[in-house]
Formats: sequence, structure tokens, C-alpha cells
Amino acid sequence: MAAYKQRIVDNILKEKLEGMGAVLIEGPKWCGKTTTAEQQAGSVLYMNDPKRRHINIQLASMSPEILLSGKEPRLIDEWQIAPSIWDAVRFECDHRDGDGHFILTGSTVPVEDNDEQEKAFYHSGTGRICRLKMRTMSLWESGDSDGTISLRKLFTDEAMPSPAKEIDINRLAFLVCRGGWPKATIQSDRISLGRAFDYVDAVAEIDMQKVDGVKRDPQKTRRIMRSYARFQGGQVSISSIRDDVSAGDGMDLSDKTIDSYINALRKLFVVEDMPAWNPNLRSKTAIRSSDTRYFTDPSIAVASLGLGPSDLINDLRTFGLLFEVMAIRDLRAYAVALNGDVFHYRDKAGLECDAVVHLKNGKYGLVEIKLGGDQLIEDGAANLNKLESILDIDRMTRPAFKMILTGLGAYSFRRKDGVWVVPISSLKD
Repeated sequence: MAAYKQRIVDNILKEKLEGMGAVLIEGPKWCGKTTTAEQQAGSVLYMNDPKRRHINIQLASMSPEILLSGKEPRLIDEWQIAPSIWDAVRFECDHRDGDGHFILTGSTVPVEDNDEQEKAFYHSGTGRICRLKMRTMSLWESGDSDGTISLRKLFTDEAMPSPAKEIDINRLAFLVCRGGWPKATIQSDRISLGRAFDYVDAVAEIDMQKVDGVKRDPQKTRRIMRSYARFQGGQVSISSIRDDVSAGDGMDLSDKTIDSYINALRKLFVVEDMPAWNPNLRSKTAIRSSDTRYFTDPSIAVASLGLGPSDLINDLRTFGLLFEVMAIRDLRAYAVALNGDVFHYRDKAGLECDAVVHLKNGKYGLVEIKLGGDQLIEDGAANLNKLESILDIDRMTRPAFKMILTGLGAYSFRRKDGVWVVPISSLKD
């Protein structure tokens, strides 16, 4: 068995267990939630164990205290199989001394009739159960980044120019296609490329049928995922996705149906759209508020489109779009470690910023994502400087840093205009 790879969420989980009765780890299947939780668990209950699944579900309703008995923290894996576990855990947290009693893991949001009920369901754990979102591995976690540039140090202005872990275009295309699935990072290159295709098959054929009790057509799921992949990094409407899905073979789906499928993909943590950033501006420029479409891992988009590394190299535009998905995945992972979130900026005048890393303390950094090339870097720097110039510094602080995150490059350095140029193979939290 391969040695456990340190994950960014390890320390976050430890800290949350010290201050909360239970921690819920959520994220896409196969991203390593159970393995991560097992490292800190005192005992484990696998709800989906085929030999005990039926009795586990019965006990969850009749005598949940039996399931919750064990050395702390007690890991309840795939807890959503028996949603009544949630209230039982909440009750136990209220009646046990101290914190760090339970870890819950799950690959789907539990079935609820609508979003309001879902919010109310989770709200019932407020003050007792906190949520921790886990994603597939960043390049730093998989060992494909040397971590010479720390996002934390960019925020504190302590980062220093350095040589980058140089990778060529072939390796970069491979990393986009492989994705950050933990098992894929320890397999041979040839075998690892099939992991995302297996994942898409499982989502379309199995998971979409079970996520909320609604029977869905696997072929429609695949068509919607393929369309979603084509619109990665865009603020496209449901109707645009509908038109794209309907083109060609005339598959006729309503906006309501498309929305239902996408919501199911969201509950499975297959997609994770990015909210808009709304800063204070000097001008009255209207800011677009639509979310930006993203899969949680670039390999899902690649597999949905049926592509491989050579396809990306032969189509640099598509390569650039899917590289952006990988960059956003990594920025999100690193931002969580800094108690931050990642947003997107775009205004009605067309000015855009690919990512804004915003911390809870109010500090923020502006990021443009470029595959590489001098002209693209120049364009990205111009965008960042223009956005900074229209921010109302009297009502908000200046950006802690401006960065162009590139796919290719031999060095991480700070330009004369203050913009950092950092290859993704050198970034860490």
C-alpha cells in the first residue's frame, strides 16, 4: 500500500475538531475524504459496508447510539445513507463534554425536497457540526509543484523570486487530463488517464440515479456534462446550455430539466461554480453577478469531452480553458488553508479577472490565469493593473498582490509594475 500523502485539509480538520463537536467532510467521490478522516479517527463505522449496510440503516432509526459508540473521534463514513444520523450526532454533541467527538464524510448532499429544506437541515447542526469541503489533490499535494512560492507569503509580501519546477507542455497537458484523483497520482501515466473516464461513467450510470431519488437518463447526463465542459470558465445561462445540448441530434430538453440535472451534479460535488466578486469601484460600472461555470477537477471536463493530452496540445484554446479549471482547483485548495474563498470579477464594460482570492480578514489578491507566452502575460498584467486602477481605495484596501498564474515558465518573479508571474508548478498554500 502506498504511503499516505499529506493533504492541505489535514491541519484544518485537526483544528476544527479542537473547536467543534463534529466535522462534516464533503466533496466528490474518490477525492480522499475517507482516507483523510481515517488518519485522525479513533474508530470507524463504514455505513456502506455491504455486510452491514441494511442493519446500519435500521439502527440509525431505532438505536443510533449503538452506531455512535466508539473511540473518539468516531468516523461515520457515508453518513448520508441514513440521514437520521445527523440529528443523532447533533444530540450527542449537545450531551458530551468537550469537542472532537465525530467526523462525518459524504459524497452527496442528503435528499431534501428543495434547497430551503436542505439549508434548514444543515442549519440544525449550527454550533455543533461544522462543514469542511475537500477537493481533489492540488499539484502541491500530488508532488507536481515544488512549492517555492507560497500564497500565504504573497499575502504578507514575503515571497521571493525563485527558479520554478519547470515542466514542458506535454507534462502540463497530462496533469490537466489526469486530474487530482489521489489514486491516479500513484498509478502509471497510462493507467491514471482512465480514472476520470471511470468517474464520469459512474456519475452518469449510477450516482445521478441515486442522488435525490429522481430517475435520470445517463445519455442526457453525459450530454449536459459535455456541454458544461465546453463552457468552463464562462458565465453562461441555462438556456445556452440547453441550446448546446439540443444542437446536432435534436435532444430536446427544457430549461427546468437542464437545471435539475445541473443541481444534481452540484449535490454530487461534480460541479462547483464560482460566485462573482463585488468590490467598491470608483466608477458606476455595473458588475456582472452571474456565477462562473466550473467542474471540481479539470479531468472531469476532459473526460466529458472525450479528450486526451495530445488533443489539448493540438487545440491550445481548449487547453487554455481546461488549464484554467486546474488553476482554479488549486487556488481553491490553497485559499481554504488561509481561511479564504475564490471569486471571479467581470463588469459590463468587459474588464475581467479570472480569480480573486479573498480572505476573511479583508485582504485579497488578483489573479489572471494564462497558459504561457509573453503576449498573454502582457495582456494579463494590463488587465490586473486596469482593475486595480478602478478600485475605490478609500473604501477598501489595495490588493495584497497581483499575480499571473502560468502553466509554463522557468522562474517565479515580480515584474516592474508589481505583478507576479508564477508557474503553477511552483505554487502552494
